[in-house]
Amino acid sequence: MTYPSKPRYKTSNLRAYNQSLKQRGSLTVWLDADMEWEARPSGKRGRQQAYSDAAIQACLTLKVLFGLPLRQATGFMESLLNLSGLPWSVPDFSTLSRRQKTLNVAIPYRRRENLHLLIDSTGIKAEGEGEWQRRKHGGSKRRVWRKIHIAIDEETLEIRAVEVTSSAIGDAPILPELLDQIDPSDSISSVTADGAFDTRACHDAIAARGATAVIPPRRNARFWKPSSDGAKARNEALRTCKRLGRSIWRNWSRYHRRSRVETKMNCIKQLGQRLMAKAFDRQVAEVQVRVAILNRFTALGTPITAAVA
Repeated sequence: MTYPSKPRYKTSNLRAYNQSLKQRGSLTVWLDADMEWEARPSGKRGRQQAYSDAAIQACLTLKVLFGLPLRQATGFMESLLNLSGLPWSVPDFSTLSRRQKTLNVAIPYRRRENLHLLIDSTGIKAEGEGEWQRRKHGGSKRRVWRKIHIAIDEETLEIRAVEVTSSAIGDAPILPELLDQIDPSDSISSVTADGAFDTRACHDAIAARGATAVIPPRRNARFWKPSSDGAKARNEALRTCKRLGRSIWRNWSRYHRRSRVETKMNCIKQLGQRLMAKAFDRQVAEVQVRVAILNRFTALGTPITAAVA
């Protein structure tokens, strides 16, 4: 029995993509002479903040990007500002630690109509020894993990929504919160996720945004009472799987697109296999800074590939 040969792919914008990869290593990407470094007066009583959220995020960006402790991150930023000739002062490490807890991280993205969202989640270590220590000596029983839930745009590959929870929270309850982060004026065409999101709440939330749910029914799935638009759409997907088979349904619905969000999860972990912050609020800000970095990298350029004979 002969199997069809695997398709070969060729990158059509290799020169531009190579230049974008070089730009990712440029420190000037994270600094702008026109950025608002000092905080504006809040109009409230008490001591005013000296640094803007953009300044704090710039320092934390270098910290996350290079895996530096807070003190080394402030020294790195100070030397970078001196080389750039910018007359700005650098916040000390205690200011960075305090402001990180309540920082409103600005995540850049390109707005687009008819979004095709890809949703997935993964775990990342927050506390505990490394894998070698655990394998050789057993390690301690206290191993804390956080779950990262993201939704990316299939076309731009940018992360449009992110949530950080404890490891005890499941995947399905977070999907409505991810959709709430998408501006109501942005239309959503489809939402693709794995079988863990095959719940009434997920299907109803997707139908409420006028989108199509590309979620495979579970193996032991049964038809739901058609009391909502989400239940009706899910019953139709289950009917198609039973009639044509799951393989045909996956090809027809383009379910394979979900592999792109799994690749994006790997990119998040490339910035560190564990979180450096200890408090949960600071861990949320650290993950959001990672997302902002990846979206900035993606905006610089991505490869355009096409199948060749």
